Amino acid sequence: MKKLPIGIQDFVKIRENGLHYTDKTSQLSTLITEGSTYFLSRPRRFGKSLLCSTLGALWEGKRELFSGLAIDSLDWQWNAHPVIRLDLNAGNFTVDSYELKVLIFESLKRHANENNLSIVEDKSALGAMLESLIYELFKSTGKKVVVIIDEYDKPLLNSINNEALHEEFKGILKGFYGVLKSADPHLSFLFITGVTKFSQVSVFSDLNQLQDISLDPRFGDLCGFTQAEVERDFAELITLFSREHSLEESEYLYRLKRFYNGYRFSQKEITVYNPFGLLNHFTNGQFESYWFSTGTPTFLIKLIEEQHIDILALEKMEVKSSEFADYRKDLMLAVPVLYQAGYLTIKEYDPVLKLFTLDYPNEEVRTSFAESLADKYAYAPEQTRTSLLVTFYRSLKAGNVDGFMETLVPFFASIPYDLNDQTERHYQVVFYLIFRMLGQFCETEVKSARGRADAIVEVGEYVYCFEFKLFDTAENALAQIDDRGYLTPYNGSGKKLVKVGVSFDAVKRNV
Repeated sequence: MKKLPIGIQDFVKIRENGLHYTDKTSQLSTLITEGSTYFLSRPRRFGKSLLCSTLGALWEGKRELFSGLAIDSLDWQWNAHPVIRLDLNAGNFTVDSYELKVLIFESLKRHANENNLSIVEDKSALGAMLESLIYELFKSTGKKVVVIIDEYDKPLLNSINNEALHEEFKGILKGFYGVLKSADPHLSFLFITGVTKFSQVSVFSDLNQLQDISLDPRFGDLCGFTQAEVERDFAELITLFSREHSLEESEYLYRLKRFYNGYRFSQKEITVYNPFGLLNHFTNGQFESYWFSTGTPTFLIKLIEEQHIDILALEKMEVKSSEFADYRKDLMLAVPVLYQAGYLTIKEYDPVLKLFTLDYPNEEVRTSFAESLADKYAYAPEQTRTSLLVTFYRSLKAGNVDGFMETLVPFFASIPYDLNDQTERHYQVVFYLIFRMLGQFCETEVKSARGRADAIVEVGEYVYCFEFKLFDTAENALAQIDDRGYLTPYNGSGKKLVKVGVSFDAVKRNV
């Protein structure tokens, strides 16, 4: 098994050091031969930088690095072109605009120096500087220039809560990206990546020749690993870790898929693994939240709160295809941004109604996002949550329903009065978060549509069905479980089926 490129997103370094590389070059051939100006949106840490690096090496004609890869046997001419690569992922962009200006200035200046060119050098006129570099490269080589911009929107995302700085960044980027339109006669290829779209930035208003491939079925798996690629390229590690977990390979693959797969980026029914999470898992075999832990969704949770998004409706939420097309700071809708950022993904598509059904991609995101939401909706510190979840799990695994319910009493009592609106919805949200967090230990299914049980939990030899009631009795909750046959699908499972009716007292604010 080749060494894994953890934290390495440089194609040249990966190939020269013999590190693992999942071959996507046949799709790059399609990308290059069928168009010339593209935009691709993908979540953070999803392989965009490696994709940009690979494209750069391809356009520079470094054929030796592609030996044995798909494109080496295709009809690619390997003519070297001058390449300008700009990576905005290197900055923090939270204090002032100086860092952005310096980063762009130094990057363009380095490209000029490497090619022995004299260009306009002016931090206050970065667009003119880029235009000058493109023209001088074209003039000195006689070949059209390739421009690759990675994470174009990082300054905008990092300044989203600082309106003055955000507007300043938009002004800088508008002037900078705007020159790519006039420079088009000297460009052979333009590729821009980011997480989200901001329609008010000229990269999308002036650059009307850009082809957005973010939802293009041809490139739905351009970033990330498909199931077939995982089973082919990581076969040795799958065998190793399935043995370490004392699991059959099929069961280990099921857990792997449930935890890290599930991202879908087009109408085409193909899903991919998050490469960052999967590669980190393959370093030690542990099922941890590697991707989620590298970024906190504080801004998104604030959006959810401000826009009164129903937490229970985030699963199986339907949105129009047009809602993916416009992201403005003054009208940033929480649900489409949750999709762009990778916290929700496409589960289904209705071509007649042109509706996407969104849901959490996998157990890593579902569980970790529930933990983040619990800070706001359940008011439980992380250490307290961990202790409670362990107690909940152990009680359910032992068949101790009373122990589970007794633990709930102090938990609900700890929620401050002003955070408890005494509605059935509030109690359902708290229970929803509890069971979603329990998902890291056992199989859970929480109500996401009318007519389903409030929660199904499968742990050890037990299957539990929970039904919650406010201003009603636990007996009626139990009757509903029977009347609607919530446990019927589990009759042949050989497990002990347990129905649990839960009634809340709005006055006592507890079970």
